[in-house]
Amino acid sequence: MKLTIGFSPCPNDTFIFDALVNGALYTGDIQFEPVLEDVQTLNEWALLGKLDVTKISFGVLPLVLNSYEVLDSGAALGKGVGPLLISKKPRSVESIRHLTVALPGEHTTAHVLFSMAFPHVTSKIFLRYDEIEDFVMNDENALGVIIHENRFTYQDKGLFSLMDLGNFWEINTGLAIPLGGILIKRTIPWHISLRVEKLIHESIQHAYNAYPVLSPFVKQHAQQMNDMIMRKHIDLYVNNYSISLGEDGKTAVEKLMEVFAKTNKHIVNHEPLFL
Repeated sequence: MKLTIGFSPCPNDTFIFDALVNGALYTGDIQFEPVLEDVQTLNEWALLGKLDVTKISFGVLPLVLNSYEVLDSGAALGKGVGPLLISKKPRSVESIRHLTVALPGEHTTAHVLFSMAFPHVTSKIFLRYDEIEDFVMNDENALGVIIHENRFTYQDKGLFSLMDLGNFWEINTGLAIPLGGILIKRTIPWHISLRVEKLIHESIQHAYNAYPVLSPFVKQHAQQMNDMIMRKHIDLYVNNYSISLGEDGKTAVEKLMEVFAKTNKHIVNHEPLFL
């Protein structure tokens, strides 16, 4: 059986899936066809049911539960890893309701967390995550919500953090921040889905066995990041929740679904979340 598997070119994802898609693991009669795209594209494809297995922002999960369920391995959750609200100059948080905010995709965890913190802000645009810093730098009255490696680079460009949206989530819920997860189509036989889940777990363990050495696959897709930034990225987003969501991780995902439901009452889904 051949399965398409989508993930981002960010170091945390290439670190997780390297062994799985590059022949380092025995996968039996399952073949994986990797598709690397930014997470917003993967979110949009998940809405269309395009891939068999895919990384998504947990913010899009309520919209795709009819087609997909969440695997236990490969997720990105944690504390101190959330999106940051940034500006070109220091300003009060109260002033932002009148400004335009750039977000890394409509159906992202970043958007859910921003809406939780600022429910009355309506002037929003949606850009690729790596375009947001430039958008903010070019407009005195623009704000942006940044994720991924931009957490490590915005200060070098003279930008300011107005709020850590992940910290806002943690204070209000006491839970880890559910950023991204790995989904598999519900139409795939259950025993195959379980094997895929186990193989992702093994792929992470294989990557850790060589770490902190960075594989050519990780470096190839890292958009000219230096080794230190790549390792920071991996250390921040790959952790015990990536190996297994566990009960705490599942509780955090369920809480994010509750927050989404409060602001999207027209979307009702009774499918189980997890494999």
